[in-house]
Amino acid sequence: MTAQPAGSPRPRRSLAPLIAILLVTLAPIVGAFVVYFNPQWWPSQATNYGQLVTPQRPMPEAGALALATLDGQPFDLNSLKGEWLLVAADTAECDEACARKLFVLRNSHASQGKNVDRLRRVWFILDDGPVPQKVLDAYRGTVMVRARREQLEPFLLDGTPHAGQGLRGPMWIIDPNGNLILQYPDQADPLGFRKDVSKLVYNSRIG
Repeated sequence: MTAQPAGSPRPRRSLAPLIAILLVTLAPIVGAFVVYFNPQWWPSQATNYGQLVTPQRPMPEAGALALATLDGQPFDLNSLKGEWLLVAADTAECDEACARKLFVLRNSHASQGKNVDRLRRVWFILDDGPVPQKVLDAYRGTVMVRARREQLEPFLLDGTPHAGQGLRGPMWIIDPNGNLILQYPDQADPLGFRKDVSKLVYNSRIG
C-alpha cells in the first residue's frame, strides 16, 4: 500500500450517506404531520367513532367568542391551547341529558392513565341561570364558562342545522393546536367516545 505523503490533504468524505440517513429517519415524522393536518387524506373507512370536522375549524379569538367564568371574569378559550379539549354545551340547569354528557367527558378523561394531564373538559353554559350545586360538586375540574349561542354556533356547528338539539346535543373534541376535529351525535356511545379519545392521545405527539 502506498503511504500518503506527509502534509498532503486528506480526501474529503461525501456527506451524501449522512444526508440520506437523516432523510430516511425524518420521513415518517414529516409524513405523519402532513397527513394529520390534511384530514381529507385520511382513509375513508377510518376507525374513529366520531364524525370528522372538515375542514377543521380553529378556535375563535376572544373578541369573536366572548366567554365568562361562573364568577363573571372574561375567559379566552385560546388559553387552553396545548391540551386536548373534551367539549359539551348546555343550559345551566343541566338536565339528565346534560349530566350524561358531563359524565361521559369526566370518565373518558379519567380513564387516560398517565396521559390524563394532557386533557381538559370544557362545558359551555348557554344561559345566565344558576348551576346546581350538585353539578358543581360532581364535575369539579371541568372548565365551566358561559357562552352566547350566536357566537358559539358558527364554531361548533359551522352555521349548519343540526338534526338533534342544536348545541345541546353533541359532544366535540378540540386538538392541542386549537382545531375542532371531531363531533359526536346526541346520546353518543360512551365507549365509542372514550376509545376515540384514547387513540388520539396515544398516537399523538402534540399536547
